[in-house]
Amino acid sequence: MTTLAHRLWSICWPVGLVVAGLYVGLAAMLFVSQSRLIYYPQRDIITTPDQIGLSYEAVAFEAADGVRLSGWFVPAEGPPRGVILFCHGNAGNISHRLESIRLFHGLGLSTFIFDYRGYGQSEGKPTERGTYLDAEAAWRYLVQERQVAPTEIIVFGRSLGGAIAAWLAQDHTPGALIVESTFTSVPDMASHLYPFLPARLLSRFDYNAIDYVRKTHCPVLIVHSRDDEMIPFGHGRRLFEAADEPKAFLEITGTHNEGFVTSAERYQDGLDSFIARYAGD
Repeated sequence: MTTLAHRLWSICWPVGLVVAGLYVGLAAMLFVSQSRLIYYPQRDIITTPDQIGLSYEAVAFEAADGVRLSGWFVPAEGPPRGVILFCHGNAGNISHRLESIRLFHGLGLSTFIFDYRGYGQSEGKPTERGTYLDAEAAWRYLVQERQVAPTEIIVFGRSLGGAIAAWLAQDHTPGALIVESTFTSVPDMASHLYPFLPARLLSRFDYNAIDYVRKTHCPVLIVHSRDDEMIPFGHGRRLFEAADEPKAFLEITGTHNEGFVTSAERYQDGLDSFIARYAGD
């Protein structure tokens, strides 16, 4: 029996050592490479609003730390119902959001969409603090340079941009906040994606959207799809529950990146109704 136990130990010990090494290595890789897992910037501007028949103004502005940023201001055809301050998701750049810009234009809204540092023609490298500074600079551009009243601004964020939009709205009072397909926080998402690792402890990013939403003082619309394969529907519901009244929840269908297209009529009607009730008309 002693001999058998010794043989088993001699086999299991090195296997266990290898497994432990792989586990520690995976955890270390996750810790070190988080920035590459969160940000997927693209530099090339592949198209512009005029290619879908919309006039626009290319805008250059500066964040508080001196980083030069770029964006587009797309005016409504007539007197606007409001101005969308568009915080996009973690991949691509502003040129990948023309479908949304077209939709907002169809709702009678002007749109100011900007690229975070490291995206498109914006200088620098993306960081969590940097994206917050970029959103703050976009707000300042609208209010100070274009003289847009804060109550006329609808801060909109999709996916990662939802957390950035909510961060911005907690320190200002826009006409409304729209958060679409967004997680409650990065540690929450990390725990969901890597349940076998101490992901919360390893996370170097926060983007605590649920805390930011809780601190806002404007009407809030949460948009999420049950079919979202990237960010669970429950995250959207928790964001909605955290928000103060007045608030609304718009359930759509379709995948994370295509839900607003898949649910086009329901999505557009939901945004139109919310804006008409709380932020326009």
